[in-house]
Amino acid sequence: MTKPTVAILGASADRSKFGNKSVRAHLKQGYDVYPINPRGGEIEGLAAYKSLADVPVDRLTRISVYLPPHIGLQMLEEVVAKGCEEFWLNPGSDSDAVVAKARQLGLEPIIACSIVDVGSSPHQFGD
Repeated sequence: MTKPTVAILGASADRSKFGNKSVRAHLKQGYDVYPINPRGGEIEGLAAYKSLADVPVDRLTRISVYLPPHIGLQMLEEVVAKGCEEFWLNPGSDSDAVVAKARQLGLEPIIACSIVDVGSSPHQFGD
């Protein structure tokens, strides 16, 4: 069986940010993690991809969003183009506009904390 894959939109090298805590939580649960940050570089020892299109996987198990709604809204076409089984809008990344456009594009957003979903608490990943 292959490992589940996740792209974290809004991944951050700042360990106090949820976009970083999510990278660590998914790694801990055995996911192949693809941090997405337009600055690139490295996050938690992993290469950070500048865009979702750069991720070397055809279709992801999950895409988890940690972006402000106005930025997330602009990323939805890229999410559809990449493809995923689960599309997560974490607290603070969802808005009526994002949810409506995601559904219009054929995505069914899961509006919840993906860190909690993998059996972790964001608080256990202190800065």
